[in-house]
Amino acid sequence: MELKRLREAAGLSGDQVASRLQWSQSKVSRVETGRIAVGSKDLRTLLDLYGLPEDQQDKYFELGRGAKVKGWWEAYADAIPRDYVDYIELESAASSLLIYSPQIVNGILQTEDYAQCLVQSALLISPPGEVTRRVKVRMERQERLDADLSRALTIVLDEAVLRRQVGGPAVMRAQLRHLLVCSEKENVILRVLPNEVGEHPATAGEFTILQFPDDCDADVVHVEAMTSSLYIEEEAEVFRYGLAFNKLCSIALDPEASNQFIRRVLEENESAGP
Repeated sequence: MELKRLREAAGLSGDQVASRLQWSQSKVSRVETGRIAVGSKDLRTLLDLYGLPEDQQDKYFELGRGAKVKGWWEAYADAIPRDYVDYIELESAASSLLIYSPQIVNGILQTEDYAQCLVQSALLISPPGEVTRRVKVRMERQERLDADLSRALTIVLDEAVLRRQVGGPAVMRAQLRHLLVCSEKENVILRVLPNEVGEHPATAGEFTILQFPDDCDADVVHVEAMTSSLYIEEEAEVFRYGLAFNKLCSIALDPEASNQFIRRVLEENESAGP
């Protein structure tokens, strides 16, 4: 409440704050309504943006310490970038995730070895310890999904995802088996989009639609780039992503046929040898 009062006193809208700090609009709203805690670094950034003199900031840090309930991801703060932390906060609050993956298995469904290969490749010259912590974050995200059956996951995987040999045949076989296990979970719907469907509305690339349990919380679209993340929150644009995802689901194989497709790809991998 105090942060909202300070923002309004500074003559700023939530959208303006999000733009200046490169946050999602949803994060600004959630901080002000207490649905997520605000860390010391973010709090100082907000207070400075609102023009509050440094000698008047102590009481807000005291309020922040009293209100803060750390998320599990805070233990990995030194290993993951701030925009990834922002995404995990939103993912943890979401009631459902709608994901389109055209290139690789989404992190929330990856095996540890598959994730290790991808993270190592993406970070290039990072030390092994950082790679290990990044992989642990992905594994814990999966554990949280498994523990919360009220959070639904619907994912569309392009056929290319199943055939891309990440880590070699052995790693890929284990990943395909893991997808089959995941598809049996009651809160997971997995569909495969075969190459034969041709063009479709999401050829631009991967995206995730996050939906929240409160009616007052609008859907958020997350698009991940190589070095940053984009949050799309304009109603008309989010609506278009929703239509695109619905179209993907309508042209993709149904869950049972998708399982059969994954099994065929796995059998092809097994027959190909080591």
